[in-house]
Amino acid sequence: MLTPNKKIFYAIEAVLYIAYNAKTHPVAGTAVSAAQNLPTRYLEPIMQKLVRAGILRGVRGPAGGYVLGRERRRITLADICEVIGIPALPSPATPLGKKILHPAASELSKAWSAQLASLTIADLCERAASANITPDTQTPTDFTI
Repeated sequence: MLTPNKKIFYAIEAVLYIAYNAKTHPVAGTAVSAAQNLPTRYLEPIMQKLVRAGILRGVRGPAGGYVLGRERRRITLADICEVIGIPALPSPATPLGKKILHPAASELSKAWSAQLASLTIADLCERAASANITPDTQTPTDFTI
């Protein structure tokens, strides 16, 4: 079964978490790492790559964190994978690998890439809402008048 590597999965999940939970305030990096049960030191370099690519935007300050760098519908899973890096197929060592396996794997990889390009963060947020997944409430309530 063809599956994304861990970093790609965690990156997509982090962007989805931010898209689904950031309503009016940024989502703290510690909240994202806690939700994914990952060390902040592991997730932070992934988040920084996403910021540099414009998928996320970092907000500084005590109420800082991350927000989407562009609209949900304009972020595809392929965009995120491209930032993290999809590993290349290994070089085949035998004629069977060269003439049969490598072309078949390449064909599967292209089909997978096409699927990733057609699926957006907005699509995944809609699926989450349809599945009745409640967003985390981390927006501070402000009763100042």
